[in-house]
Amino acid sequence: MKRSLIILFAILGVVFNAQDIKTKRGIVSLDGIHVAKISNKSSVYTFMDLKETPIYTIEFVDKSIVDSVRDSYIKINRVYNREKTIDLDYISPSAFSGEEKSAVYTSVKGLKIIDNRGINIKNLDDLFSNAPKRKLDNKTKEAYSVRSKIDKLNITVNNVGEILSNGKPVGYFTNLPVSFGSEDTITDKTFVDIEIYDANSKYIGRYITTTKQLKTAGGKVFTIYKDISGRASILKFPTYKAIAERMAIMDPNFIKVQGKLTAGPVINEGTEK
Repeated sequence: MKRSLIILFAILGVVFNAQDIKTKRGIVSLDGIHVAKISNKSSVYTFMDLKETPIYTIEFVDKSIVDSVRDSYIKINRVYNREKTIDLDYISPSAFSGEEKSAVYTSVKGLKIIDNRGINIKNLDDLFSNAPKRKLDNKTKEAYSVRSKIDKLNITVNNVGEILSNGKPVGYFTNLPVSFGSEDTITDKTFVDIEIYDANSKYIGRYITTTKQLKTAGGKVFTIYKDISGRASILKFPTYKAIAERMAIMDPNFIKVQGKLTAGPVINEGTEK
């Protein structure tokens, strides 16, 4: 009986303490009281006081890190003190909430910079003084680690199919189409594979256009891009730069970099074997 009463009071406490958060026609209300205003341009949401003075902005970011691994987070910036922007995780009231609801819900429940008195400037400034660390899962952390090493390589492909790392030639493509451009995506399905060689003309691997697979000389196979639905959709066709980057991951001896370039199965949407 005692245990049942404790559970009942706990449930009632949650119910009575739950805030009714609503946003209608650009006005944010808590328990029926207007506390702030909001406007947006694209994925940037500006929060204002009731006199329409802009106080801070929340920008939603969704980006590809490596292959199919994506990261979604927010950037928050104070309008009255713009020298610093911080990246934070956000929360949503439900899996189907849009950006506006998520921005408001995060401001109220997650960051506590909007309360029943309006926008809490002290809490907003405290947030910038002691910003919480983002909670990244292992898959995302590993992807960022690989991305950092790839960025150090600074891989580019020039208009004759030469692969460069930090401006130094490290390899080249063969069997390129006549209309080749270094920034082009590979859309044509040809019976002749696009091959990759290092600067000493040693065969490194090839891209199979019919299957969108990259295969190393050592037999590793990886499907670079796959179509997936929803916001996390990624490019269907890779660029020549993306192929060179993936080859650097699959074969660390292709382009030398401090720290071994590896990408385990947790990073890949495709299959590496």
